[in-house]
Amino acid sequence: MQSQASYDYAVVRKFAIMTVVWGIVGMLVGVIIAAQLVWPQLNFHEWLHFGRLRPLHTNAVIFAFGGCALFATSYFVVQRTCHTSLFAPWLAELTFWGWQLIIVLAAVTLPLGITTGKEYAELEWPIDILITVVWVAYAVVFFGTIVKRKTPHIYVANWFYGSFILAVAVLHLVNSAEVPVSLWKSYSAYAGVQDAMIQWWYGHNAVGFFLTAGFLGMMYYFVPKQAERPVYSYRLSVVHFWALIFTYMWAGPHHLHYTALPDWAQSLGMTFSLILLAPSWGGMINGIMTLSGAWHKLRTDPILKFLVTSLSFYGMSTFEGPMMSIKTVNALSHYTDWTVGHVHSGALGWVAMISIGAVYYLLPRMYGKNEMYSTRLITLHFWVATVGVVLYIASMWIAGVMQGLMSRAVNGDGTLTYAFVETVKASYPFWTIRLLGGVLFLVGMLIMFYNMVRTIAGQKAVNAPVLAVSAAH
Repeated sequence: MQSQASYDYAVVRKFAIMTVVWGIVGMLVGVIIAAQLVWPQLNFHEWLHFGRLRPLHTNAVIFAFGGCALFATSYFVVQRTCHTSLFAPWLAELTFWGWQLIIVLAAVTLPLGITTGKEYAELEWPIDILITVVWVAYAVVFFGTIVKRKTPHIYVANWFYGSFILAVAVLHLVNSAEVPVSLWKSYSAYAGVQDAMIQWWYGHNAVGFFLTAGFLGMMYYFVPKQAERPVYSYRLSVVHFWALIFTYMWAGPHHLHYTALPDWAQSLGMTFSLILLAPSWGGMINGIMTLSGAWHKLRTDPILKFLVTSLSFYGMSTFEGPMMSIKTVNALSHYTDWTVGHVHSGALGWVAMISIGAVYYLLPRMYGKNEMYSTRLITLHFWVATVGVVLYIASMWIAGVMQGLMSRAVNGDGTLTYAFVETVKASYPFWTIRLLGGVLFLVGMLIMFYNMVRTIAGQKAVNAPVLAVSAAH
């Protein structure tokens, strides 16, 4: 039996569409800065210089593309699993327009050089305040929906989404504490090594909660739905949640090995990073084993290919991260392209792949359809994107290890064997391959955009009726 109320899909539709749009923008900027490393003459204007565009790329991909994917899926999942429409839909609408304004302000200020200089927190204080306002509104809508739920149980995906919302709020407020000196300039409230420690507590947990916990919420809903199988182990999902939430917060100091940070703090970060492997792989195994009895679907379902491949990359990058946190390994990998390869195995292989799979699931349902315009185009997108990711991260791994070995090579008399410029010259072939990988991933996003436009063209937006609690969601 169905009630008369409807799920509120309007804001989900808008965020899902903008996920694809901002994905193209963010990855286009990534391709441009990759090309600037191969052809330095492309740095022809200060506003379009690598140093200005690189933070624009990271902000666009993480907060515009990734953020819109998280808003879209969390608003969808919390309604479907709680059997109720969104709490304060007008406030959800405000989060959409507020978030788009933040993205546009970032796209204007960063190329102009208006920046705090803090990794993943470059935006200046007026924009930080706007972020806080939008985020509080997001929390009110999300947790308000959970409070008004019609189900006694809170599904595990909502635990991950909820933790991501709360943790990101705390991280943002603490790390963005700053003293304004003009409309577009401020100085951090912290200094020296304390500033570095707080920055990487924020920086790594932006990865841990924005780019991991939120997307695990996505995984725990969309993988079982697309596979049409229950989660492999619900008990493991709860253990995964609490182990991940407790452990991640302590891993940040591994970004500061061999710096002025006290040695005990570096070792603590390394230890918790190694412990982090267990809950990470527990979640990966739980996701992949959800396909038990449904493996045959991988042959014909490209959306499932995206979702399962993302889990494989999640497992790989969450093995690589703890390994790189070991001090002796870090001595080789730090300040090299190995780190860039690691970041992108997580960002492209895990975050982008699962977002793409989830949006392919969402889009047709926002318009009363069961599938996208073309399944063959989704398959093409999958293979183009996968080849792009592999080319990208393999070239960066090789370049990184080479750079690390060249930088530490010494002659018999103790002098360095290679000058820094020689490591740069040796990296050019790998930077070219990285550029090719990035271009392929961007082409995949353009294929997705075309597929999206054809799917929604001429279609009327629909809101599905809220199912009674006794019915399957």
